[in-house]
Amino acid sequence: MARQNTDGIIVAAHYKDTGFVDWVKAFIRRGPTWSDVVLIHREALVDQLKSGANFVTGIRVEFMGTTFKTADAVNLISGRDHDILVTGDIESDVDRLDNVPVL
Repeated sequence: MARQNTDGIIVAAHYKDTGFVDWVKAFIRRGPTWSDVVLIHREALVDQLKSGANFVTGIRVEFMGTTFKTADAVNLISGRDHDILVTGDIESDVDRLDNVPVL
């Protein structure tokens, strides 16, 4: 089940050729429940993370409505020229969301 302080759960990601996320497929917390699946572009995700939103990676449990198995937190690392999206405490020069299916 998703943690109560989680604002969004990323279930898939699409990467550009440069190695950076283009957009993610996610569920957003709407009060006590969750939204339908939404697409969030990288810029909007970075803005939400900078404003204090908490996103985690995970999967929806089949046939269980809005029940999720969550994994790692998504962190924003300030790089030389840009921000980098990573799961956990990974060091990387490009976005790296481990255990998230790629679309």
